[in-house]
Amino acid sequence: MAAEQSTKPKPDQSRAARSKAAPLFDRELEHLPPPARWREWMGRVEAVIFAASAPVSRDALSKVVGQQCNIDLIIDDIREELNGRPYELVSVAGGWQHRTRSGFSDAIKTASGVSERTVDLSQSEALVLMTIGYFQPLTRSELSGFFGREISRDLIANLRSAGFIASGPRSPTPGAPYTYVTTPAFLAHFGLNTLRDLPDFETLEDAGLLSRKQLLADSPEGLPLAGGADED
Repeated sequence: MAAEQSTKPKPDQSRAARSKAAPLFDRELEHLPPPARWREWMGRVEAVIFAASAPVSRDALSKVVGQQCNIDLIIDDIREELNGRPYELVSVAGGWQHRTRSGFSDAIKTASGVSERTVDLSQSEALVLMTIGYFQPLTRSELSGFFGREISRDLIANLRSAGFIASGPRSPTPGAPYTYVTTPAFLAHFGLNTLRDLPDFETLEDAGLLSRKQLLADSPEGLPLAGGADED
């Protein structure tokens, strides 16, 4: 029994061993001179963005740089270094992402035989998605009223499956149906940073490029009809 007690590590010793094995990540890099510290922060930020499959948020990037580091200035310096490169750093869906410059898309497609990922939306789905983008949050009933015919659950399900819309807050109307809103995937797919980057609807109307009447007139008769009027 005495031998077992002598070999059992004390709690404090165990914590000390774990601390030595896993040192804290050094965000501040105070041991480096300012220019070297900035270059290291730039490298960290670009590496995190490069390794990510989705746009990286400001909060995520702030975990790898010092508290006094200006993320926007870091991004500006990285973009400047990428001038003339075949890829760029873009602001999309509230974060940043590396993307190949559009001028090289044909070269990539020729070399790989694979075109960029596309999501095929029917005209009906595209019109409904655009309406949600501009006027969200909207219930299915409100969408049906907008188009003058009922919008089916299947159409909504297709947009959800594509990742472009999600359930929003419940409507204060009777029955408290769910509303629908666009998602970060919607922003990323269409190259938008925020919904404020959508073309101004009134500007499009003033330019004669788009109008509610035009949407209704162009809405195909083939909009799927739902079996009932109740909400999802």
